[in-house]
Amino acid sequence: MSGAEALDEPGTRRYRSLFISDVHLGTKGCQAEMLLDFLRVHEADAIYLVGDIVDGWRLRQSWYWPQSHNDVVQKLLRKGRKGARLIYVPGNHDEFLRSYYGVHFGGIEVVETIVHETADGRRFLVIHGDFFDVVVRHARWLAYLGDWAYEFALFVNTYVSFVRRKLGLGYWSLSAWAKLKVKNAVNFIGHFEETLSAEAKRREVDGVICGHIHHAALHDIGDMTYVNCGDWVESCTAVVEHMDGRLELIRWTASSSASPAIDDEPEPAEIEAPAGAPVAA
Repeated sequence: MSGAEALDEPGTRRYRSLFISDVHLGTKGCQAEMLLDFLRVHEADAIYLVGDIVDGWRLRQSWYWPQSHNDVVQKLLRKGRKGARLIYVPGNHDEFLRSYYGVHFGGIEVVETIVHETADGRRFLVIHGDFFDVVVRHARWLAYLGDWAYEFALFVNTYVSFVRRKLGLGYWSLSAWAKLKVKNAVNFIGHFEETLSAEAKRREVDGVICGHIHHAALHDIGDMTYVNCGDWVESCTAVVEHMDGRLELIRWTASSSASPAIDDEPEPAEIEAPAGAPVAA
């Protein structure tokens, strides 16, 4: 047993690698408490922060940083002090960190992209993914407008969640459900997945692990494996690598500490099913 494993609390689930993206610390939509709950019982030898962990766009407009957001940062740094390797791949919302590629902050490595090799020998390009979003690259004003509309949808979602809790129902994301019902959004997700998979193939790796579009997924596209970490605003998802190299998508819900159950990428309306349920792939 390693020193890090010896320090694990009872009930902790240990993995070889953990991938988290799109936390959006600094916004009211961030599910910081749920992420803290997840981090308390998940340990990994390497933790990849796959972009948009801090929302610099929102913080520039108005400062919002409650204690729970600070707790997330401290929790991650504490994992680094316990021996976990922390790798930060900035996204478009935390693009201010892109000036610091190659720099270490408190044990966190900042990189543009990185290739992760799993225990079973597969190689994955780890990248946020915004460089392959035409709107973000070439129409920044439209991206800001979309960000405002998204923030409004999340505002409405908080009231929906409040009513559901009062009725004894589990967590469900109105904004995630609506996104999957809009044809253009579905087409965009499909195009994004295909584009990222093509980039992975161009770089001669076995797949890609990304974020950006807030749509968790783990499936094959041709001979490439496409993995999207999802987010901690709507779906509360992360990707883990088991000690044998197997990747798994975990959906974390409000009643999390229950024993895990396995499902295969349910629709957002089904996220309320068994708490803390990992999604196999």
